[in-house]
Amino acid sequence: MKSSERSFARRIDLTSLQLFVAVCELGSIGRAAEREFIAASAVSKRLSDLEAAVDTQLLYRHSRGVTLTPAGESLLHHARTVLFGLDRMQGELSEYAEGVRGHVRMHANISAIVQFLPEDLGSFAQAHSQIKIDLQEHLSPDVLHAVQEGAADLGICSVGRGNGSSELQSRPYRSDRLVLVAPQTHALSAQAAIKFADVLDWDIVGLHAGSSISLAMRAAAAQAGRPLRQRIQVTSLDTMCRMIDNGLGVGLLPDRAFALMQGLGNLAAVRLEEPWAERELRLVARDFDALPVTARLLVEHLAPKISPSP
Repeated sequence: MKSSERSFARRIDLTSLQLFVAVCELGSIGRAAEREFIAASAVSKRLSDLEAAVDTQLLYRHSRGVTLTPAGESLLHHARTVLFGLDRMQGELSEYAEGVRGHVRMHANISAIVQFLPEDLGSFAQAHSQIKIDLQEHLSPDVLHAVQEGAADLGICSVGRGNGSSELQSRPYRSDRLVLVAPQTHALSAQAAIKFADVLDWDIVGLHAGSSISLAMRAAAAQAGRPLRQRIQVTSLDTMCRMIDNGLGVGLLPDRAFALMQGLGNLAAVRLEEPWAERELRLVARDFDALPVTARLLVEHLAPKISPSP
């Protein structure tokens, strides 16, 4: 670290950063002081010292409170990152003190979490009971971003072009196939297979707009030159099945996820005859060889004896 960088680090203290974030969140020095149990004058002095340390104005002060300057917006982003990292560090170190020997941070999309990870992580936990896995569900683009930014050690998601995956290493994890799900009484349910263009005549129950399934449907609809009648968006596959069962539309689900949820209604699955219906879920990391030992153990359990691809 350069001497100038060391000097900057010494001028910034964590308490001032915490108070700065509180003021930004509440829009008022007085309300921040009440929440943090500190005098408003002390908060104001901390903020002035912080502005002096960074040599720029961070807040616009007015009679109704405060607003951020462009420099303040930038500092707020970095301050939250620093404070979040410290919270995670405290949590992980306390776990080591309690006897936990390892910790792996993983983000995965809903398809991986519903279809495969319960069994895979369950067997891993039985073999490595002292390793804690911190698993969070996110959309595939957000999984890739988290791994790229270091918020997660590992990710499992659908990997496509143009989503930042080129900067990461990946390994095959599992594959699935999308099927059309409809009520058993629906006109489409009697077919053995169907093209997606024929689905576009019906209302569709879908997932988040940014999910890999929704993105694939929109791309296919655009290629067909047809509108996508996605009337309802939900956040889980089981909710989607319940909506479909109650006649609110049809939807696309991974085949194994549908098999696991057949008790949620009188539903039928129809094979989707599209190349993009065949999907691959991949395990991603910035550098598999540079992962901590605990994360490498999990990688070998999930994707054994497969060489990473750039």
